[in-house]
Amino acid sequence: MTMTDQERIAAQRRTIDEHIKGENEHDWARVYGTFLKDDRAYYDVVPLSTSFPGFQGVQDFYQLIEAAIPDFRVIVTGEYDTPGASVREVTIAGTHRGEYCGVMPQGRPVSVEVAAFYLFGDGDESAKLVAERVYYDNETLLGQMRGEENASTGMGLAER
Repeated sequence: MTMTDQERIAAQRRTIDEHIKGENEHDWARVYGTFLKDDRAYYDVVPLSTSFPGFQGVQDFYQLIEAAIPDFRVIVTGEYDTPGASVREVTIAGTHRGEYCGVMPQGRPVSVEVAAFYLFGDGDESAKLVAERVYYDNETLLGQMRGEENASTGMGLAER
Protein backbone atom coordinates (compact mmCIF):
# COMPACT_ATOMS: atom_id res chain seq x y z
CA MET A 1 0.00 0.00 0.00
CA THR A 2 1.42 3.37 -0.97
CA MET A 3 1.09 6.52 1.08
CA THR A 4 -0.82 9.53 -0.15
CA ASP A 5 1.12 12.78 -0.38
CA GLN A 6 -0.67 14.02 2.75
CA GLU A 7 0.27 10.88 4.69
CA ARG A 8 3.87 11.14 3.55
CA ILE A 9 4.11 14.80 4.56
CA ALA A 10 2.53 13.99 7.94
CA ALA A 11 5.16 11.25 8.48
CA GLN A 12 7.95 13.66 7.48
CA ARG A 13 6.66 16.27 9.93
CA ARG A 14 6.60 13.69 12.75
CA THR A 15 10.19 12.68 11.94
CA ILE A 16 11.42 16.28 11.91
CA ASP A 17 9.60 17.05 15.16
CA GLU A 18 11.30 14.03 16.75
CA HIS A 19 14.65 15.04 15.23
CA ILE A 20 14.52 18.62 16.54
CA LYS A 21 13.27 17.52 19.97
CA GLY A 22 16.26 15.17 20.12
CA GLU A 23 18.61 17.99 19.11
CA ASN A 24 17.20 20.30 21.76
CA GLU A 25 17.53 17.61 24.42
CA HIS A 26 20.98 16.65 23.10
CA ASP A 27 19.65 13.10 22.90
CA TRP A 28 21.86 11.89 20.07
CA ALA A 29 20.39 8.37 19.94
CA ARG A 30 17.00 10.00 19.31
CA VAL A 31 18.44 12.25 16.58
CA TYR A 32 20.31 9.38 14.93
CA GLY A 33 17.14 7.28 15.02
CA THR A 34 15.54 9.66 12.52
CA PHE A 35 18.19 8.84 9.85
CA LEU A 36 18.76 5.83 7.63
CA LYS A 37 21.61 4.03 9.35
CA ASP A 38 23.77 3.21 6.34
CA ASP A 39 26.04 4.75 3.71
CA ARG A 40 23.15 6.51 1.96
CA ALA A 41 22.85 8.96 4.87
CA TYR A 42 24.80 12.22 4.88
CA TYR A 43 24.94 15.70 6.38
CA ASP A 44 25.84 18.71 4.20
CA VAL A 45 27.07 22.02 5.63
CA VAL A 46 26.86 24.24 2.56
CA PRO A 47 28.61 27.38 3.94
CA LEU A 48 31.63 25.24 4.79
CA SER A 49 31.50 23.36 1.46
CA THR A 50 31.58 20.19 3.54
CA SER A 51 29.69 16.93 3.29
CA PHE A 52 29.76 14.33 6.05
CA PRO A 53 29.09 11.06 4.17
CA GLY A 54 27.33 8.01 5.54
CA PHE A 55 25.66 7.44 8.88
CA GLN A 56 29.08 7.80 10.54
CA GLY A 57 29.39 11.21 8.88
CA VAL A 58 26.06 12.26 10.38
CA GLN A 59 27.37 11.26 13.81
CA ASP A 60 30.67 13.08 13.16
CA PHE A 61 28.82 16.31 12.32
CA TYR A 62 26.82 16.24 15.53
CA GLN A 63 29.96 15.58 17.58
CA LEU A 64 31.57 18.69 16.06
CA ILE A 65 28.61 21.00 16.65
CA GLU A 66 28.10 19.62 20.17
CA ALA A 67 31.74 20.38 20.97
CA ALA A 68 31.58 23.93 19.57
CA ILE A 69 28.18 24.97 20.99
CA PRO A 70 27.26 22.37 23.64
CA ASP A 71 24.14 24.20 24.86
CA PHE A 72 22.67 24.97 21.43
CA ARG A 73 18.90 25.17 21.01
CA VAL A 74 16.88 25.03 17.82
CA ILE A 75 13.85 27.31 17.46
CA VAL A 76 11.65 26.63 14.41
CA THR A 77 10.45 29.82 12.71
CA GLY A 78 9.06 28.43 9.44
CA GLU A 79 7.92 25.07 8.05
CA TYR A 80 7.56 23.98 4.41
CA ASP A 81 6.85 20.47 3.15
CA THR A 82 6.54 18.55 -0.08
CA PRO A 83 6.59 14.77 -0.52
CA GLY A 84 10.17 13.61 -0.07
CA ALA A 85 11.61 16.87 1.25
CA SER A 86 10.92 19.36 4.03
CA VAL A 87 12.48 22.71 4.86
CA ARG A 88 12.66 24.32 8.27
CA GLU A 89 13.72 27.87 8.94
CA VAL A 90 15.30 27.80 12.38
CA THR A 91 17.31 29.95 14.72
CA ILE A 92 20.13 28.15 16.48
CA ALA A 93 21.38 29.82 19.64
CA GLY A 94 23.87 28.84 22.30
CA THR A 95 27.27 29.56 23.79
CA HIS A 96 30.55 29.17 21.90
CA ARG A 97 32.49 26.74 24.13
CA GLY A 98 34.65 24.79 21.66
CA GLU A 99 36.79 25.52 18.59
CA TYR A 100 34.82 26.29 15.43
CA CYS A 101 36.45 27.06 12.06
CA GLY A 102 39.69 27.96 13.81
CA VAL A 103 38.03 30.34 16.28
CA MET A 104 38.85 29.41 19.85
CA PRO A 105 36.01 29.67 22.36
CA GLN A 106 35.58 32.71 24.56
CA GLY A 107 32.15 31.81 25.96
CA ARG A 108 30.22 34.29 23.83
CA PRO A 109 26.55 33.83 23.04
CA VAL A 110 25.80 33.08 19.39
CA SER A 111 22.61 33.05 17.34
CA VAL A 112 22.22 32.35 13.64
CA GLU A 113 19.31 31.69 11.29
CA VAL A 114 19.52 28.47 9.33
CA ALA A 115 17.60 26.98 6.42
CA ALA A 116 17.59 23.23 6.99
CA PHE A 117 16.60 20.94 4.14
CA TYR A 118 15.52 17.44 5.14
CA LEU A 119 15.61 14.79 2.41
CA PHE A 120 13.71 11.56 2.96
CA GLY A 121 13.93 7.98 1.72
CA ASP A 122 11.45 6.24 -0.56
CA GLY A 123 8.87 3.50 -0.06
CA ASP A 124 9.11 1.87 3.37
CA GLU A 125 11.88 4.35 4.26
CA SER A 126 9.88 7.48 3.40
CA ALA A 127 9.73 8.54 7.08
CA LYS A 128 13.51 8.28 7.54
CA LEU A 129 16.02 11.00 6.77
CA VAL A 130 18.55 10.34 4.06
CA ALA A 131 20.11 13.75 4.59
CA GLU A 132 20.04 17.09 6.27
CA ARG A 133 21.53 20.02 4.35
CA VAL A 134 21.98 23.36 6.11
CA TYR A 135 22.49 26.88 4.81
CA TYR A 136 23.44 29.82 7.05
CA ASP A 137 25.64 32.90 7.13
CA ASN A 138 28.87 31.55 8.56
CA GLU A 139 30.41 35.03 8.73
CA THR A 140 27.59 36.16 11.06
CA LEU A 141 28.38 33.22 13.32
CA LEU A 142 32.15 33.80 13.20
CA GLY A 143 31.77 37.53 13.89
CA GLN A 144 29.75 36.76 17.02
CA MET A 145 32.30 34.17 18.14
CA ARG A 146 35.18 36.60 17.64
CA GLY A 147 33.31 39.30 19.56
CA GLU A 148 33.41 41.81 16.73
CA GLU A 149 31.93 45.12 17.79
CA ASN A 150 29.46 45.33 14.89
CA ALA A 151 28.85 41.59 14.50
CA SER A 152 25.47 40.89 12.94
CA THR A 153 22.98 39.09 15.13
CA GLY A 154 20.87 38.03 12.16
CA MET A 155 17.28 38.84 11.30
CA GLY A 156 15.80 38.06 14.70
CA LEU A 157 13.29 35.58 13.26
CA ALA A 158 12.96 33.72 16.57
CA GLU A 159 11.73 36.90 18.24
CA ARG A 160 9.04 37.62 15.62
